[in-house]
Amino acid sequence: MPRPKGSKNKKTLSAVLPVEELDEKISAAEADIEQLTAALKAKKDSLKALTRDREAAVKAAAAKKAEADKAAILAAIETSGKTVEEILELLKK
Repeated sequence: MPRPKGSKNKKTLSAVLPVEELDEKISAAEADIEQLTAALKAKKDSLKALTRDREAAVKAAAAKKAEADKAAILAAIETSGKTVEEILELLKK
């Protein structure tokens, strides 16, 4: 005679955890989630500050390079002995 369908999947009452133990596990999991959420928020704030600082450093480096390039161009103009109009004509060609 075949076994009734699903009979091997039934749990006995002794295998089920008590309600109090389940409540403790649930509250511990919720506390972990709150702690991890707070840590995640702190990391995101830190990342945002670092990104903002990096962008400021990139802008400062670009401004410094532009100033150095400008000084190099002006020095090259002075050493060439040509007028500004002559240099502009050369650039248009």
